[in-house]
Amino acid sequence: MIERLHTAERMSKIVKHNGTIYLCGQIGAGDGVTAQTQDCLARIDALLEEAGSGPEHILQATIWLADMADFAEMNAVWDAWVPQGHAPARACGEAKLARDTLKVEIIIVAAEKSTP
Repeated sequence: MIERLHTAERMSKIVKHNGTIYLCGQIGAGDGVTAQTQDCLARIDALLEEAGSGPEHILQATIWLADMADFAEMNAVWDAWVPQGHAPARACGEAKLARDTLKVEIIIVAAEKSTP
């Protein structure tokens, strides 16, 4: 069964299928890459919690930066957020994002928390 949450005409924010959670690309508010990454990760936290998961259950992350010059700054925020010992498979690249003010977008695939 496929479950879609927060579905609009173009996309769903969360899609769940067979214990796997797919989040749509998340962006954050703020002026710089640090602020946008922090806000983006807070949004991911909230969506994962709603979907029955958390950062320790992330399987894969795809990160898009508007400018790879921001790689180290984004990584400083990311590294502080990822639970130790639970780093997901990850890719990061540069892309033209939907708005000129955006600096980072993160796409997440995670597993649901197992129930004992």
